[in-house]
Amino acid sequence: MGRLLSRLLLPLLLPLLAALPASAGTLDDIVKRGTVKVGIDLGVPPYGLTDANQKPAGYDVDVAELFAKDLGAKLEIVPLTGPNRIPFLLTNKVDVVIATFGITPQRALSVAFSNPYVALSLVVLGPKDKPIPDMAATKGYKVGITRGTTQDLDFTRLAPEGSQIIRFEDDATTTAALLSGQVDIVATADLLAIEIAKRNPQKNLDLKFTIRLSPGAIGVRRGDADFLQWVNTFVYFHKLNGDFGRLFEKWAGYKMPELPVF
Repeated sequence: MGRLLSRLLLPLLLPLLAALPASAGTLDDIVKRGTVKVGIDLGVPPYGLTDANQKPAGYDVDVAELFAKDLGAKLEIVPLTGPNRIPFLLTNKVDVVIATFGITPQRALSVAFSNPYVALSLVVLGPKDKPIPDMAATKGYKVGITRGTTQDLDFTRLAPEGSQIIRFEDDATTTAALLSGQVDIVATADLLAIEIAKRNPQKNLDLKFTIRLSPGAIGVRRGDADFLQWVNTFVYFHKLNGDFGRLFEKWAGYKMPELPVF
């Protein structure tokens, strides 16, 4: 009897269910309220920093401004650090993360990634008088790394026995540890490493070797296909018309390498 009743009622219910409004996703929520909350790490110059006027600046900030403009929304920057990028997304403190977010299968279990919007490599930085040409040569050195970052994951995976890894909660503290001599070398992003060496010439720092390429993507919450599609459209459009390239050259001082897609 129950099955027969279901068969009789189903044709009547389907038109009613189809007429119900779909639940709003992040994209609709942003457009409705007129504000987009973007998580940015302001402690990784030149990607994100605070300028002389105490205002957010950097490549990621410029990209976030384009992002808000295309949405027709006001930009609200929410400062964060590498370790709390995923928690801020999952607890709805931000709508989106634009903060040198490296793509890994492990992170993709928690968040969804756009196609890359910025070229980035993971490198090792240290004093010029320390010959460290490869990962094997890091044995015996104190290595500073920001906890939970892609450089943490990759250096830990590849480090030889005898490497002393010291983890810090953000990039600013990791940098301070290198400059103060608390650690011998650091694993970090390439542009940040270049910026550290440039700002501290008295320390005689240089790039030792590249761990791997790790282009940055925009992170959104899983399951929000509509918003992810819009974000990928945004990335495609500004990559194609050269906006990302111009902004990268403005902050890095050289042309951005070709961005991969997936």
